[in-house]
Amino acid sequence: MTHLVIQAPDLSSEAVEHLSRLAKAKKTMELAPGAVRLVEADGAPAVRAEVAAYCQQAGVDWAYVAPGARLADWKILAMDMDSTLINIECIDEIADMAGLKPQVAAITEAAMRGEIADFSESLTRRVALLQGLPLEALERVYAERLRLNPGAERLLEVARGLGLKTLLVSGGFTWFTGRLKHRLQLDEAHANELEVVDGRLTGKVVGAILDADGKAAHLREFAGRHGAPLSRAIAVGDGANDLKMLGLAGLSVAYHAKPVVREKTTHALNVCGLDGILNWFEDTLG
Repeated sequence: MTHLVIQAPDLSSEAVEHLSRLAKAKKTMELAPGAVRLVEADGAPAVRAEVAAYCQQAGVDWAYVAPGARLADWKILAMDMDSTLINIECIDEIADMAGLKPQVAAITEAAMRGEIADFSESLTRRVALLQGLPLEALERVYAERLRLNPGAERLLEVARGLGLKTLLVSGGFTWFTGRLKHRLQLDEAHANELEVVDGRLTGKVVGAILDADGKAAHLREFAGRHGAPLSRAIAVGDGANDLKMLGLAGLSVAYHAKPVVREKTTHALNVCGLDGILNWFEDTLG
């Protein structure tokens, strides 16, 4: 027996009725505005394929969940930063301050799609273009452009309240992850450190670059320090650089992600905010 959770910012009654029939659900249960649980839904592979196809066309997020699933049973919540926890790619916005956003964003997009296999090379190329920028550029990006993605604060607050340890691990920069760690009361945060001399970026990164292998290593070490098996870890990301971290977690979430990521995760949110994750669990409602 399994349940099917469907959700969308504007979930129509037609979509609920169609999916209920498709999944042969025993009944429907409203969880929150725009979120419905289809109780005892058919989880056969052929039905799942039909559900997935309809939801993609209708703009609906879907997830099969076990009855009685509890977020409190999970131990770790690990998240990527750029375009996952927050709404921007920080390096693209820093580059915009120097009039170089198109050049840097093109490399960023190719890396996220997995077209540039060596993340370290792609980051090195992008950071080099930032040489000479004053630290004020980073201040402006944080103050004027960086916003938390919808549902981020609620997801983290509920997870923290249920005892999960929170980890932010990013191929971005410590200048931003450090501020977000303090702001959101995260347990730990890791990223790349930009080299600064006399208040300006040198175009280099200090030390080894935190890439896909680094993200996975941080999750493994963090879980180990907290005595948590990786099977009890939830990881959330959106780009190819997150895949190794996502692959370690018992529950992996592709958040508004590239196709290569959606294909390789256990769950996906394509239209809802990060707090859509909470609707998959029965101890996070109400």
